Parts: sequence; structure tokens; C-alpha cells
Amino acid sequence: MLDHLHIKKLAADAGFDLCGIAPCRHLAENESYFREWLSNGYQSSLDYMERNTEKRFDPRLLVEHARTAVVCAVSYKNRISEGYPPQHRAKVASYACAADYHTTIRTMLIRMLDALRAAYPGLSGRAFVDTAPLAEKQLAVEAGLGWVGRQSLLVTPRFGTFVLLGELILTDETDLYDTPTRTSRCGTCHNCIDNCPTGAVTPDRTIDTGRCISCHTIEKEPAAGISLHGWIFGCDCCQNTCPYNTRTPLHRNTAFDPVFDPLAMDAAAWLEMDDAAFEALCAHTPLTRSGLARIKGNVRE
Repeated sequence: MLDHLHIKKLAADAGFDLCGIAPCRHLAENESYFREWLSNGYQSSLDYMERNTEKRFDPRLLVEHARTAVVCAVSYKNRISEGYPPQHRAKVASYACAADYHTTIRTMLIRMLDALRAAYPGLSGRAFVDTAPLAEKQLAVEAGLGWVGRQSLLVTPRFGTFVLLGELILTDETDLYDTPTRTSRCGTCHNCIDNCPTGAVTPDRTIDTGRCISCHTIEKEPAAGISLHGWIFGCDCCQNTCPYNTRTPLHRNTAFDPVFDPLAMDAAAWLEMDDAAFEALCAHTPLTRSGLARIKGNVRE
């Protein structure tokens, strides 16, 4: 049986700010909500969301003999997370200004998993970082890290929504599991709904991706066009207006330091950039997912 304190120490040593532990089970209620979201067509162009629904809400279908989900979160809040001047027309979501979190967090998780395997030779498990059908926000709620806010993001009491998640799905049980967060603390606040410039935040704590600026700037673009409101990669609007983000500290893990400053770059700077300059500036960031040509197209919107 795994020692929960040992797991949490390994998470802190690896650079995570939060760690919660939950038993693996079928999240039937969340699956029902998700199927309703699909039936409403809110996935728009995100066809991959329609696949592997059963696996998404039951980690035991992703890892044979899975017993325990270790959910880790790390703050990435930086100066850019605090918003842009109204006239700025080349806005980049603050998470995307640092090195690609998929690589960074996976390295942190593998460090934890290797240490656990050394301590428990019979242990098996897998690390996940937003690249497999796993309902990570719901698992974070089960692990007591926070609740899902009206903008559909995980809200943590200490770090707000500016957190990135990673999970270990393990085949052993632990001596203690964390208490799930059963209630939302959003109260009567509707800031994220009221301040989404395209109306993408729906009243039922989900996102209509067909209206979402992030989807239009990063993913396979939905058929219906929208105004990007100056965003060229991602969007932080629903986070910038969340009260839980106003007093949260800046990130501590230096692996999430921004590698460029979009506040210092106007639209012309992006339009004048060539491939070599883009590679030098953004090679290790999430912006490579869109590529320079698409980013220039977003600037021209």
C-alpha cells in the first residue's frame, strides 16, 4: 500500500504546488454531463472529443488494474496573466509564453513515477498530461484540489485557475485518499460569463467551442467565424475576470518562466517575423502548434 505522505512529498520535490489523491472509479455523473455537452454540439470542430468517452471517465480503462489517481497541479501565473492594455492587438494566453507544459510536466511526473517504482517494486502506472482521454479536471475535484468554475476550468482556493494539471494513474491503493470537493465556491459571481467577448461560456459550466477564441486560434477552426478581439493564440478573458485570480501569487517554479514577452510585441512585430525569428523565439513554446502562418492570419483578423 502506498504512503500518501510519501507521494505528496515527491510531488513537492518535483516542483508541483498541489497534489491530491483519489481512488480510481467510474465518474458516471460527469460522463452523463459530457454526453449532454456533445449532444448540444458544443464540441464543434473538436472531433476527437467524441472518441473514447468511456475511457475518459474511468481511468481503469486506460491503465489495467488502476487503483489510484494522483493529481498534481502547478501554478503558471505570470505578469502576462494579469491582462493586456485595452489597445493591445496581439495577445497571447499567458501559459503559452513559457516552455510547452506538456514536456515540462511529463518530466516532473516521470520523476515521481520512477521514485515510486523504486520504493514499491511491484508498482505499475502511467503519466498523463492532457494528451489522452482523461477527465483531469473531474479527477482534480475528486482529489480535493478545487472545483469546476462557471468557465469550466478548475478553480483552486490558493492558485485560482492559473494552474496546469498532470496525473499518475497507479495500480496500488494508498493508505489515505483526499476528500473530494463537493461544492462550488463561485457563489453568485458570473464574471466569466458576462466578460467572455464571444459568449462562449455557457450557463451550465461548459464551453461552446464554436464560439471560443482559444479554439479558433489554436484548434481545427470551427466553421462559423468570430471576432478574435486581438487574441492571436489562446485567450485568458474568463480567467482575467475571476475573483479567485486577483490575489493569487505568481508562479514559483522557474520552469514556467516566460521565454518571451508579448506585451512588448505589437501586431507589426508578428507580421514582420520570418520563420527563423519565430523558431528562435517560440521553438519550445505551445505556439508551434499553430505555426507562424496561422498566427499571422490571427493577427490580421
